[in-house]
Parts: sequence; C-alpha cells; structure tokens
Amino acid sequence: MAKYMLIMRGTDEGATDHAETDLTEVIAAMGRYNEQMMDAGVLSAGEGLADASEGAVVDFSTDTPVVTDGPYGETKELFNGFWILDVASKDEAVEWARRAPLSGPGTKLEVRRVNGPEDFPSDDEWIVKEKQWRAELGTE
Repeated sequence: MAKYMLIMRGTDEGATDHAETDLTEVIAAMGRYNEQMMDAGVLSAGEGLADASEGAVVDFSTDTPVVTDGPYGETKELFNGFWILDVASKDEAVEWARRAPLSGPGTKLEVRRVNGPEDFPSDDEWIVKEKQWRAELGTE
C-alpha cells in the first residue's frame, strides 16, 4: 500500500462563489465522502484549514526568512485542506479524488504520493532514527 495526499486547492474567485453556499450542505457532502473512504478502509487522515487571513507565509528566499501574515496578496491558489489515503496505487487515489464533492471555478484536487522512509537511503542516520520514531509512535 502507498500513501497519497489529496490536496484541496481553490482560488479567491472560487471562495467568493462559495460564499453563498449553504454550509450545512457542504458539511453533509464532505461527511458522506469521508464516511465512504473510512468504510473502504483508505482514509488515514484529513483536515480542512482556516481562512488564509488567519495564516502566515515564511519565505526563505533571503538569508533571513521573511514572514508575511495572511491573506497573501495576489493569491492564485489556496491550500484549503487535505486527505491522506492509504491505497494500492496512484490510480486508486485519483479515483477517490474524482469522487470528492467539490465544484466551482478554480477548484482543484492535487494528488501526490507521500514519501516514506523506504524512499531514502536505509543506512542514513536520520532515516534510521525516523524509523525508530515511527515504531515508538506506532505509525510504522
């Protein structure tokens, strides 16, 4: 099995469009989607994120990182939430992504594989430590 992250992305335009959406309907649709993934045994984690105005960006382009409080100026895409799925393949992750109850201009769901310790040299000191930490936390 492999882990994939479904990254919920939207735009300012989409957020404006969804301002009129009934929050109860959104919660119910997301709840049904999450329940389907739990019933299938593929959902490892998932969370929605607070508005970008409550966040900050730390930019490492200069020697001293620069912090910018949200909102982030010319926002082209916002990271609004995520799911982590434990599935057999990218194709299966994409199939789950296609079922997400999302719509509207600029709304996208990015599918990315989550790297694990097996993706790095097994004799690296920090990879060995990470494997130990995962075992201690019960996540291995």
